Amino acid sequence: MSEPKSSPKSSPKSDNLSGNLSEAPDFAAIASSFAAISDAQWRGLVDKALKGAPFERLVSRTSDGIEIQPLYPRDASGRAAVARAQGGPWRALTRIEHTDPAAAAAQASADLEGGAAGLSLVFAGAHNAHGFGLPAGSASDVLALHLKTVALSLNAPAQSTAPEDVAQIIESQGLDPASADVFFGLAATDDPSKVKALMARGFRGPFIAADGRLIHAAGGTDAQELAFALAQAVAALRALEAAGLSLDEARRAIGFRLAVDADQFASISKLRALRRLWARVEESCGLQPLPAHVEAETAWRIMTRREPYVNALRTTTAAFAAGVAGADAIVALPFTQALGLPDAQARRLARNAQLILIEEANLWRVADPAAGSGGFEALTYALAQKAWALFQEIEGEGGLAASLASDAFAARVKQARLTLERDVARRKLPITGTSEFPNLSEAPVSVLATLPTTLDSHEPFAPMRMAEAFEALRDASDADLAAKGARPRVLLATLGDIASATARVSFARALFEAGGFETLESAGLTDASAAAAAFQKSSATFACLCGPDAAYDTMAADVASALKGAAARGVWIAGRPNESEAAWRAAGVGGFVFAGCDAVAALKAARASL
Repeated sequence: MSEPKSSPKSSPKSDNLSGNLSEAPDFAAIASSFAAISDAQWRGLVDKALKGAPFERLVSRTSDGIEIQPLYPRDASGRAAVARAQGGPWRALTRIEHTDPAAAAAQASADLEGGAAGLSLVFAGAHNAHGFGLPAGSASDVLALHLKTVALSLNAPAQSTAPEDVAQIIESQGLDPASADVFFGLAATDDPSKVKALMARGFRGPFIAADGRLIHAAGGTDAQELAFALAQAVAALRALEAAGLSLDEARRAIGFRLAVDADQFASISKLRALRRLWARVEESCGLQPLPAHVEAETAWRIMTRREPYVNALRTTTAAFAAGVAGADAIVALPFTQALGLPDAQARRLARNAQLILIEEANLWRVADPAAGSGGFEALTYALAQKAWALFQEIEGEGGLAASLASDAFAARVKQARLTLERDVARRKLPITGTSEFPNLSEAPVSVLATLPTTLDSHEPFAPMRMAEAFEALRDASDADLAAKGARPRVLLATLGDIASATARVSFARALFEAGGFETLESAGLTDASAAAAAFQKSSATFACLCGPDAAYDTMAADVASALKGAAARGVWIAGRPNESEAAWRAAGVGGFVFAGCDAVAALKAARASL
């Protein structure tokens, strides 16, 4: 037997990256050796994969009607990168909202020791309080700690004394007001003399918050949120100039607050668009643009009460987007926020998610990482254009105050909210753990205090959460379980062989469980009598037929009639109605569930059949 030949040694030129950097492959040269692919070639491959389906299926649209193409070329416009106002990482703020000042003070101390860079103080009555909030006049009790290196952000209702209280606390500690990192959060409608007084004492601000979060929480679009914040900022700019401040002093007194959600592409583009919009306002005032102070808070409307741990993923995604987009400060809502007052564990998870992004991912070290990306630049530009047009509408209506007085802007936001609720109900915007992949046996989580039944409305922009309609159905199911010992049950009656019905069985199971219905499954049913026997054997109160179209054509009417005869209170079909709808309904079919149907309406109708 001959000995095996030894493997040839690789030459230095083809060595791997474990060698010296000077011997590393020239990746640019390697990339250039591949033939360029033209748009026509790519489009040909796409058309082949689509198999005759229109290309437009790959084009999506935002809530503002902005088209999102499936592929973008590199952006070579050379637009200036956007950057945060201060150097270094963003401020990871922790939310302080406990109704007991002593407990709030303990939370503030623990969170700062745990790594938070500052405190977002939320006072009762603020539009983002969501059922809780610090009592008025409690700032001195809450801030019983040294504030030299602590960033503060105040969220209080208009005409609150909180800004003045915090200013006095800082001065009482002998700190230099000019070095204090405080976003005072005054409303654009507050008396400009408050800003002038704080400036005279040496504070540098920002003082006034141009805040779009209210619009996002009310169901508004990204462009509406931007336009509202920009209109607030311009109104404040005019008021401050009229009060005697120079335009340069006035613009430095204004900061921005926006919501960021789990749509990271839209959130990144929104914050980038805001900076460009404000720069345009500054240029219109004859000023050289400066980086605006932008604070981001993870959105209230994406929070759920069902499978709340998924909220941690949503808020981390949102915080990531805000960090990439150059936010100066970020507030991440704890994952139990929609259930009540978060406990220490929920607060720790919210805090640590940001610390990982800052300290381990080093996300802050690259200024505007989205710059030059064709997709991000296109969405940023389109969003800025849309928001500017909406801002001009507000100006054309006489400014923000006049637009709000006439309900013109509020009417546009309400329409956006209705569209959002419709898309959620139809599961066009799926909510993991709520409208998709529900878990009827989820374990409860703890909170320090449950969320009040009724929240402050802040009309005409009442806050909403996208999951509320599905949560109401789940709540009714829980009430059934508590009162009767069982949830309502639906039998998924499989017509024909199980394999051919699997897709519709899976769809129907997810839809009905999203409404709190326990689902039972039958074996493959071959005739009406077998269906009636399977239903009587089960503990279900109604049934949903699941199978291929061919089985519906031959069996649906007979099976539906047999199920009604077996005391089924309702019979549904998983699939779209066709020319046989009238015959099916005559046999006892009460409704249809299919991709794109109004799932909330269907589930309510199913409950009504009980």
